[in-house]
Amino acid sequence: MALDARNLTRLRRRLHALAEPSGREEATAAFIAEQLTTCGPDLLLTELGGHGVLAMFAGTESGPSVMLRAELDALPLPETLDIDHASFTPGISHKCGHDGHMAMLLGVADMLGRRRPDGGRILLLFQPAEETGAGAAAVLADDRFAGLHPDWIFAPHNLPGYAPGTVVTAPGTFCAASTGLDVTLTGRSSHAAYPEQGLSPDRALAELVLELVNLPDHLPHEDHLALVTVVHGRLGRPAFGIAPAQAEILATLRADRDEILDRLQTAAEKAVIRISDAYGLQHEIVWPEPFPAVINDSRAVALVARTARELGLDCTAPAESPFRWSEDFGRLADLGRGAMLGLGSGQDTPGLHAEDYDFPDAILPGAVALLHALCLAPSMAPL
Repeated sequence: MALDARNLTRLRRRLHALAEPSGREEATAAFIAEQLTTCGPDLLLTELGGHGVLAMFAGTESGPSVMLRAELDALPLPETLDIDHASFTPGISHKCGHDGHMAMLLGVADMLGRRRPDGGRILLLFQPAEETGAGAAAVLADDRFAGLHPDWIFAPHNLPGYAPGTVVTAPGTFCAASTGLDVTLTGRSSHAAYPEQGLSPDRALAELVLELVNLPDHLPHEDHLALVTVVHGRLGRPAFGIAPAQAEILATLRADRDEILDRLQTAAEKAVIRISDAYGLQHEIVWPEPFPAVINDSRAVALVARTARELGLDCTAPAESPFRWSEDFGRLADLGRGAMLGLGSGQDTPGLHAEDYDFPDAILPGAVALLHALCLAPSMAPL
């Protein structure tokens, strides 16, 4: 059965209910593989870089290789909406629209299953663990992916705040680079009545918070994005009788260029070492969830714009450039001529990662038509 608007909606809502966290997308991946099998791909890979799934549809003639990428994982946010397709998984829900992105690619697979491209090959990648920044790297490290590098690669992402049907993309940095910072400071505990007998990291923690949030002010970054956001802090445990021995601080560092993020990381590490040494503390630094910047290739962006115009769609540059949020598509974009493209999901739609967000099903048919046309576009007249 063709995936018309009603069936696309039904499929998307089924994926919404299956929501699973990063790295544990077993049921979602199994469902995707089952749906793809009915389309008869020429190659179907599962457990790619974890729970990733990839389908290939090949033409009979030579031609370019084009890849589309969607994400399998959901967010660690509870389902608060009273909807029939609510998440089955407590504390996990699709509040970023990955369910919609997967439905889009399944719609493209349905079209390719009914009619192959004349030439080249089209690759549909359903990538695990995007939200943690681990999935793209894991896919790249999988030996089975080595021979599948595309000439062109595109990643759709729905964008609240833009009119439905609007295509949003631009050359250069599309999404910021970022990394987590997890710092542990360790001293020596004592009775709260005799804090001088211990070595509390209290003053060091307070000083480090201020140092981190002010780091961008002391680094040369001109008009480029450089941002440090402290997201968590902890000093000891809730116990009135103990002067604590340990503190932890978590922050997110963001920049629109990888080299600026490198400078922020270097400065942050120096600050941790200097402050911990000044107070006689031990320190541990961990850099979780690294995301490189997503750099859109100008030729790929031009192809997106041309394809959108041919379908009568409005194509515009993002109002925010780059987007401050990060995407691990940056690790895949330079495999070929790569670009991330936003798909307007409504001016009044709740924002990504908001508790009341739910993917707008009405944009699915148009998105599928655009992505299918984009798969075939490199074989058409050259730019």
